[in-house]
Amino acid sequence: MVNRAFDVSRRAGYVSFCRNETGRLLAMLAATRDGTMAEFGTGCGVGTAWLRSGVRGHPGSEKARIVTAELDPALAEAAAEIFRDDDQVEVLAADWSTLKDRGPYSLLFLDSGEPTEVTVDAIADLVEDGGVVVLDDFTPCELWPPITYGRVDTLREHWLTDERFTAVEVMVAPDASTIIATKR
Repeated sequence: MVNRAFDVSRRAGYVSFCRNETGRLLAMLAATRDGTMAEFGTGCGVGTAWLRSGVRGHPGSEKARIVTAELDPALAEAAAEIFRDDDQVEVLAADWSTLKDRGPYSLLFLDSGEPTEVTVDAIADLVEDGGVVVLDDFTPCELWPPITYGRVDTLREHWLTDERFTAVEVMVAPDASTIIATKR
């Protein structure tokens, strides 16, 4: 399924997708979850495929489902083709805000790309108690407060210090890290 998603991305000329290192982390986390999982920003479905690959053999996985939203209709259609015969995955050609009413989510995967949209306050109520949020596309930083491009990375700082979550930054590669946050 992940290979199929990579093929679809290549054919679509889409190169901004979930790294393998992050994907393996997503698959592992998905294997621990039931209920509804979500991804904000599907692209061509690589992250979704990683999530789905983790759910596949999980006992009780028939209870798990994944809903994902992609703003670009062409990319959403490409991703939907991968999961056309999979009733546990729903791909929407829509802004991520359309998923607000479908939660709470047991696992939520989102790109750290637009800090004004993925703030802790914007996301906290979308995750069930004990639910996990994964934000990717961070550059590792050993400083505190975290600095990115010469500025304090307030998005990272807020996620790592918010009292509603227990969070950690995890390096998935020498040049990439994710934040994993569990709702208290």
